[in-house]
Amino acid sequence: MKKLYILGLMAFVASCKPNIEPEKPTKGDGVDFSSYVAVGNSLTAGYADNSLYRSGQENSYPSMLAEQFKTVGGGVFRQPLLPGEYGYPSAKLVLGSRQGLCDTAASLAPIPYTGALDTVGSSINIFNTAGPFNNMGIPGIRCIDFVIPGYGFLNPYARRMFASPTGSRPVDEVVVAKPTFFTLWIGSNDVLGYATSGGEGPTAPGGTNKISDVDQFNAAYDSVLSNLRRKGAQGVLLNIPDVTSIPFCTTIPAKGLMLSKNDANLLNNAYNSLNGFIRFNEGANYFIIEDSSVPTKFRHIQEGEYILLSTPQDSIKCKGWGTKKPIPGKYVLTGNEVTKIKTATAAFNNIIYLMARRESLAMVDMNSYLKTLQTGITFNGAGFNANFVSGGAFSLDGVHLTPRGYALVANQILMAINNKYKSTIPLVDVNKYKGIQFP
Repeated sequence: MKKLYILGLMAFVASCKPNIEPEKPTKGDGVDFSSYVAVGNSLTAGYADNSLYRSGQENSYPSMLAEQFKTVGGGVFRQPLLPGEYGYPSAKLVLGSRQGLCDTAASLAPIPYTGALDTVGSSINIFNTAGPFNNMGIPGIRCIDFVIPGYGFLNPYARRMFASPTGSRPVDEVVVAKPTFFTLWIGSNDVLGYATSGGEGPTAPGGTNKISDVDQFNAAYDSVLSNLRRKGAQGVLLNIPDVTSIPFCTTIPAKGLMLSKNDANLLNNAYNSLNGFIRFNEGANYFIIEDSSVPTKFRHIQEGEYILLSTPQDSIKCKGWGTKKPIPGKYVLTGNEVTKIKTATAAFNNIIYLMARRESLAMVDMNSYLKTLQTGITFNGAGFNANFVSGGAFSLDGVHLTPRGYALVANQILMAINNKYKSTIPLVDVNKYKGIQFP
C-alpha cells in the first residue's frame, strides 16, 4: 500500500511539472524580417582590436541578429566580408609578449598581429560580386557624413561596398538592399574622434575630431531614418554610449601614480619653486598633465578627468611622463573637454529618443546599458565588466567590443524587438562567442 501511495504521489508531481519547453518563435505584429539591413559605423561592421577583419565581421551583432531572424522568416544577410584575418587597412591587435624600453622582463600586452598579410586588394569595390549588402556598418562614418555626395572617395571602407562609390550619398546606399526591417546605430563618431584624440590629433577615416553640430546631426539623422522608413520598414534605434565610460578612458587611473617616499621627496624638491602647487606623497598620486589654461601650463590631473589608453606606457615608465614631464594634452581629457563630450552626447541622444517616439519605433538605451559594465553584469553565469582585457566585453582597442560583447548588444536589441512588436525571437547564446584570446 505504501509503495502504491509513493507511485501515486510521483504521478501527481509529474502531472504538476511546469512546461519548460521554449516558446515557439513568432515574428510579432506588423514586422517583416525578410530583408534586414543594419545601418551604423564600426560597431555595426564588427570592428574589433583596432581593425576590421573577417571573423570580426562574421561575429558582428547584425550577423547574430540575422541568424535569430531566420527563425521568424528572416532572409539572406550579406556582409562585405574581407578575405582574411590580418586586418584592414592595418594589422589587428592581439595579446603577445612585449618588452618595454626600460623593463628587463617582457609583459603580456596588445601588439600588432604578425601573421601573413591577407587583405591585399581589399580597397577594390566588391558590390557587383557580393552585394547588395545588408550590413551597412561603415567604420569611421559620422551621422553628418550620411548626406555627403561621393563619400566613398573619403572613406575606403565605404568605397569597397557602395553600389555607386564615386557619386552617391551613404543615405542612399543604405536602402539599396530594400530593407523591410532595420537597426540604426549611428552618431558615436560624431563625438568619439574628439574624445579619443584628447580634443586634438590626427583624423580617422571618413571623419574628423570636431564634435558635430547639433543641428547638422538632427538633419542628417532625420534624413537617414526617413529614407529607411519610406516604404514602411520597421526597426530599432540605438543611442550613443558615453565615451568616458569605456576602457579607452577608464583603464589608466587619474590617481594611478605609485611612489615610494624617496621618489616623492625627490619630485617635491624638483617642484619646490612652485610653492606647493605640485606636490607628491608616498603611495598613490595624481599624474601631471598639460593644461594651457593655468599659468604653469601643467598641473595635477583631477577626478573626473581621464588619461587615454593611447598614452605610450614606455613614456610613463621610462621618460618621466606624468611626473618630471606633463602628459601631453592629446592623451588627456580635461574637465572642460569631458563636459563638451557629455553635453553633445546628451543632445544627440535626445534627438534619437524623439525620433524613435515620433516614428513609434523600438529603441535601445545603449548609453545606460554599457554603463552597467562599470559595476559588472552577469549573463547565463558569465560575468562581464569594463576592465581592459579581463572584462570580457571590450576588445584590445578599448573602444570596440569582443564577439561576446557584440552578443550582449544583440540581445538588448532582441529584447527591445520582442517587447515592442510582441515577437518571441530567441536570444543569442552569449557564451558560445569568444572574448579576448590569450596566447
